[in-house]
Amino acid sequence: MSHLPRRFTRETVADFGTATLRVGSCRLAALATANPSLYVSQAEAYAYYAGRFDLAPADQALYRRLLLDGPVKGRYIGMDSTGEAAETDPDKLNARYLRHARRIAVKAARRALNRSGFVPAEIGGLVVNTCTGYLCPGLSSYLAEDLGLESDLRVMDLVGMGCGAALPNLECAAGLLLIDGARPVLSIAVEICSATLFMGSDPGLIVSNCIFGDGAAAAVLTSGQAPQSGGTAAATMLGFSSVLQPKHREQLRYRQVNGRLRNHLTVKVPVIGANLAEQALLKLLGQHRLNRSDIRWWAIHPGGTAVLDQVGKKLGLEADDLRFSESVFRSYGNMSSPSVLFALDNILRDGNPEPGDLGVLLAFGAGFSAFAALVEFGGTPL
Repeated sequence: MSHLPRRFTRETVADFGTATLRVGSCRLAALATANPSLYVSQAEAYAYYAGRFDLAPADQALYRRLLLDGPVKGRYIGMDSTGEAAETDPDKLNARYLRHARRIAVKAARRALNRSGFVPAEIGGLVVNTCTGYLCPGLSSYLAEDLGLESDLRVMDLVGMGCGAALPNLECAAGLLLIDGARPVLSIAVEICSATLFMGSDPGLIVSNCIFGDGAAAAVLTSGQAPQSGGTAAATMLGFSSVLQPKHREQLRYRQVNGRLRNHLTVKVPVIGANLAEQALLKLLGQHRLNRSDIRWWAIHPGGTAVLDQVGKKLGLEADDLRFSESVFRSYGNMSSPSVLFALDNILRDGNPEPGDLGVLLAFGAGFSAFAALVEFGGTPL
């Protein structure tokens, strides 16, 4: 039985840029995730930092507190060995980014395709987002080749959007389905945050070095048609919203320093992120005449414990609402843009949402930006 409020029916049409997104026209056929093979526990990370770098006493104490007493258990890292963490050559770092981003993005994509029942030849669009390395041509060129996608593929590379980028990626994929819904679209978010590791005494850098990990998530979206081999949609994308406030841009961003990416974040990020996330949520709910109480499932970007605490307080969420996001942070750390899709994957696998349940995805990132997406669950959890 559907849990949609009485006023919210399948005839609802939400504004979608200059076009319209009709409820049920964009389905999440499958979702899958992947990580590099190298796993590093936080205790191993602390031993490496303390033994490899000449840390000031205050810096070493902060590393100890964050790594040994923090909530993250360990992270997957895009390196062949931990010794690569000391690399500072920009060319070698970007080459490592390409090698591992390509590898895990393809792994996630193949898993998603297998779960959806579609084959590469059926895919008509590819949208890739990343912010932890720069390529021209973009990563889409490499992934299309590795996956064996057709040459008439519609491709989009989204760069520079930070941790929130997976949701505009899904929105872009939905837009491609509006243009041509005859073939599915593959949406991939991938980050190799370890390629941006940067040593220094700035507390923001130390936090970054202690919580960021690497990962990829891939989704197959369709306009409703079934794959050749059958399959069931995990959810339906109902709408999107976004908020952009450039006045907060300097609080969260990458900077170029001697050809290397250096993360910059301040203690204001959790509060700003929570405020903008609420604005994006209220905009989204208003478009569909919904209340927060209508939302049963929450996938929130697990940027850190302070981030989740602030978002939870701002939105009036209980610990149970945040458990899927907190689980991602404990097990993987903050993987930037794919993280919110890892949380959604947790909901699909472990939450057992009922058909008709409504869920919200919330993420924020560089810009300073925030994004929200509304989904209705249905079909067999993947």
